[in-house]
Order: sequence, then C-alpha cells, then structure tokens
Amino acid sequence: MLDIGPLRLSDRMRWGELWLEYQRFYGVALSDAITEHTWQRIQNGRVQARGARNSADRLIGIVHFLYHEDTWSTMSACYLQDLYVDSTSRGTGCGRMLIEAVADAALAAGAGSLYWLTHQSNGTARRLYDRLSQNHGFIHYQYNLQSRADRDPK
Repeated sequence: MLDIGPLRLSDRMRWGELWLEYQRFYGVALSDAITEHTWQRIQNGRVQARGARNSADRLIGIVHFLYHEDTWSTMSACYLQDLYVDSTSRGTGCGRMLIEAVADAALAAGAGSLYWLTHQSNGTARRLYDRLSQNHGFIHYQYNLQSRADRDPK
C-alpha cells in the first residue's frame, strides 16, 4: 500500500537522500546550496512536491512540479520537473501514482497541460511514460547562459 501526499518538514533528510540518488542517476552533482534552495522553494510553495510513502511511512519516491504561463493556451501549463523512485521500490506502481498525483493537482489548479522530459536512455521510465502519455517528438536544447555571460560580460 502506497500513500501519496505533500512532503512534510520531517521528510527533509529522506528527501535529501532521494534527491541525491536522483542526481546520481542522471550523472549530475548539484551543490548543497542548490539542494537547500530547492527544499526551501518546496516549503514556500514556489515549487510543488509530493512524496510516496510505503506502509511503514518511509518516503520511497518524490516528484517536483511547477506551473507556468503557456503561450499556446489561455490556461497555465504544469511542468513535472523531477520524478524519482527508490530503486528498491520500482515496479510497485509508485511512479505512476506520483504522476497521477501531479495530474490531479494540475487539474485542481486549472492547468491545461502536464508535460515532462526524460533522457532517451531511461528505458524503464519511458515504458511507463509511453503507457501514460504521448511523446510528441520534440527535441530538448539548452543554451549555456553561463558560457555566454563569461564570453560577453556587461
């Protein structure tokens, strides 16, 4: 039995462990300052989050999402930015439940769409995503602003 709900202040340590595992999965290492800033934005509501807890009330999955204006709609869009389930809990339906919790929150907030990105090599997650949603074929590009700032200081 899994329970999906808002993150609690008491989840800080376990959230941090899952957040670090998520970073390792994608081969990134964010600073402690970014991690703390992210936690603070979750606490003040600028970033929304949900957690999945098992029957022992242990946090086993996390999802972060946010809303933004959408130029293709009169309604806001919901961006599911981060989703991570502890490796020992995969295959339990936890990822699907977290996505559906975000969908419920997005509908309640009046959002017109829900979307997310994943790496093309993330086959396990993509099998779930292919069952729940549609891949519209867009390719993600990211402009390096820091490189630009270093090159053209003002």
